[in-house]
Amino acid sequence: METLEVNLGERSYPILMGRGISQRIADDLEAEYARGRRVAVVTDANVATVLPDEIRKVLERLPVFTVAPGEQSKSLTVFGELCEFLARERVDRGGVLVAIGGGVVGDLAGFAAATFLRGIEFRQVPTTLLAMVDSAVGGKTGVNLAAGKNLVGAFHQPRAVYCDTALLDTLPSREFAAGMAEVIKYGLLADAPLFERLEVDAVRDSRHASLSRIVGRCCEIKAEIVRADERETVPEGGRALLNLGHTFAHAIEAVAGYGEYLHGEAVAVGLVAAAVLSERLDLVDEGTLRRVRAVLEAHGLPLRLRAALPAQRLLDAMQRDKKVRDGRLKFVVLERIGSAATRAGVASATVGEIWSELGAS
Repeated sequence: METLEVNLGERSYPILMGRGISQRIADDLEAEYARGRRVAVVTDANVATVLPDEIRKVLERLPVFTVAPGEQSKSLTVFGELCEFLARERVDRGGVLVAIGGGVVGDLAGFAAATFLRGIEFRQVPTTLLAMVDSAVGGKTGVNLAAGKNLVGAFHQPRAVYCDTALLDTLPSREFAAGMAEVIKYGLLADAPLFERLEVDAVRDSRHASLSRIVGRCCEIKAEIVRADERETVPEGGRALLNLGHTFAHAIEAVAGYGEYLHGEAVAVGLVAAAVLSERLDLVDEGTLRRVRAVLEAHGLPLRLRAALPAQRLLDAMQRDKKVRDGRLKFVVLERIGSAATRAGVASATVGEIWSELGAS
């Protein structure tokens, strides 16, 4: 097992990484319970059926709130139900909320932890690749509105994150591929050697020899960016760079309907869109877009919309993005493979043309 520290002063916390660390997870939960703390768990119905025996045994003694799998559970309605559950279980300010699941579970549980009793401790046990390399680290929590993704939320750092890559063995191939979209994103924005490695050796399942190292590297990148800009407040670059491809992706999810695309699938299309935009702005050479498409395709990810979506609705959804400031939408663009920047002032006509290229109507 390896440990990476997310250095945020008094809010610092460890990311524990390795294959087969479920016993450590179980031991830590058991220790909190033995201390008399009120420990509650949030998971989803699919995850609950495939947990290792060590964790399952501990959960038999704890109150568990189970949500339906999928993005639809990341809603204000389910958030309210979770808070009522915590109240019924008499979780107090010394309590601990544990998220065991993918990004939906982690974001939902984190937001509840940030707001219930004005803030309680929570821990993340991500069970998807996407959550391990991205959503479980960094303290962004929240739920979706019909108007857009993650429009209601809070910054609330976990006390620990446990990344056991053995938990990915039962992950469906489509879900695994969706997680690789975020891995590819990290290579594009901050680590050219990582991207180049993925070009020659695609990672298609949890048994890949490099997976643990790749998860660790993505966590390192995110931890450093979060340390420097925890609440995404710097005027240029900073934590906003982690949204490479996401301005397009969130619009796809909102317009198509949450759950139609897995988040990573929408991100993959968004990465193509970001590369096209970067090329249109003369920021990258002609081969960059080709390389982005090739590596996404090698990992079984979509390169364009599966079915036409109205371009105007996509543009409208982008205007509700969290990165809009003073009515101006800021995009994350590539400067080259391994380096990204933020850019405002992109003409809506240009964005509309890109949507058309990707299959919008």
